[in-house]
Amino acid sequence: MSRMIYDYTKEVLERVSFNPELFLKELKKAIRNLLPHEMEHLRNWLFYFTNEKPDLKELIYVVVKK
Repeated sequence: MSRMIYDYTKEVLERVSFNPELFLKELKKAIRNLLPHEMEHLRNWLFYFTNEKPDLKELIYVVVKK
């Protein structure tokens, strides 16, 4: 069940990546809802996904601290 939430979260983040404000809002929701080990997977995915999206990359450094 929790894997489904993680996958759904990634889908939502991909869909809203055109708008940094909406992306940030959905990312904050994900942080509240995911389990700690899922957050680690999401953190890794975010660094990969935002590699060529500088406007999103600076958001994740602020929100997703390592």
